[in-house]
Amino acid sequence: MKDINFKNRKVLIRVDFNVPLDSKLKVSDDTRILASKPTIKKILDDGGSCILMSHLGRPKANEKEFSMFNILYKIEEIFERNVIFSNDCIGWRAKELSQGLKPGEILLLENLRYYQEEINGNYSFAKKLASLGDFYINDAFGTAHRAHASTSVIAQFFPKAKCFGYLLSKEIKAIGKIMESGEKPIVAILGGAKVSSKIKVILNIIDMVDHVIIGGGMAYTFIKALGGDIGDSIFEPDKEDMALSIIDLAKEKKVKIHLPKDVIIADRLDNSANIKASDSFSIPKNWQGLDCGPKSSIVFNDIIQDCKTILWNGPLGVFELSRFSEGTKALGRSVVNATSNGAFSLVGGGDSVAAVKMFNFESGVSYVSTGGGAMLESLEGKSLPGIRAINMR
Repeated sequence: MKDINFKNRKVLIRVDFNVPLDSKLKVSDDTRILASKPTIKKILDDGGSCILMSHLGRPKANEKEFSMFNILYKIEEIFERNVIFSNDCIGWRAKELSQGLKPGEILLLENLRYYQEEINGNYSFAKKLASLGDFYINDAFGTAHRAHASTSVIAQFFPKAKCFGYLLSKEIKAIGKIMESGEKPIVAILGGAKVSSKIKVILNIIDMVDHVIIGGGMAYTFIKALGGDIGDSIFEPDKEDMALSIIDLAKEKKVKIHLPKDVIIADRLDNSANIKASDSFSIPKNWQGLDCGPKSSIVFNDIIQDCKTILWNGPLGVFELSRFSEGTKALGRSVVNATSNGAFSLVGGGDSVAAVKMFNFESGVSYVSTGGGAMLESLEGKSLPGIRAINMR
């Protein structure tokens, strides 16, 4: 993108402005809008104009709470200029506004998902979108794993006039540092509730990593499979055999799997619950593990400090509740410290990104991914439709 001059070009950009709104329909987190700022600024500085298309939420009809108009003010604030709004993303009004767009101007289209054709990857709908610009840029990693009209189908109408935006390029490079060119030793930290959601990731990265730290609710499936007592902790009984096969595969590949040595247990999931530390393999009945313990944090820290490349996907406990957040906070401090000493760290996946933001670790890691599902599928080794469409000539 940096080698292209966009002067007098009308650039159709697929952005991911699916931002959270509060009860007054005001933007509560503008991270995704700010993330696309370098791409949009480059085009405007060149003397081009921008036509922004995005979805917002999951509308069933044309509900006002999902209108892109709700975030217009925030885009104007960030780019310090008036932004033209089209109350449709196709049709005569969108066409008229795009044709009249002058260099340096921004046009925001209405929610793409007001049309089912967007989700269905409809050819005709994509063609109508394509008619609004003369160059196409995909800068929405968060939807790159979807074969939607605006992310994969539309690119064919710009065979020699398409590219990745700066944000999407950064995402691809960051994942490449884990999957292809990561400096060893490499550690993958996998948390969250379910083993089932991470099986494909583990199987795909097992040849690349040296250590896998498993925490969160998914750890209890492994502990149970190994004969541990997990009390009332969550686990997936149908995934115990898979957990054992992953442990065996790791031994075969000489990859070290690390489970929590101790955990913080509670008699119920509540900030006012009775809590105590417990050996992770000896949790009493009527108690459940809700965070990793202090001994585990020390062990995990030692591993992380020895590694040059760090992938973090998923928290180590129910960090949203303060009494069960210490394990995730300790992990965050470990990752930040290793990063400051020269390691490359990539954080991705909705809950781990939320934790990083909640505890102010964002500026201390190398890269925070903007796409949860897209990052997960990349780590699974899948080819993402939105990326594939740009690469096709």
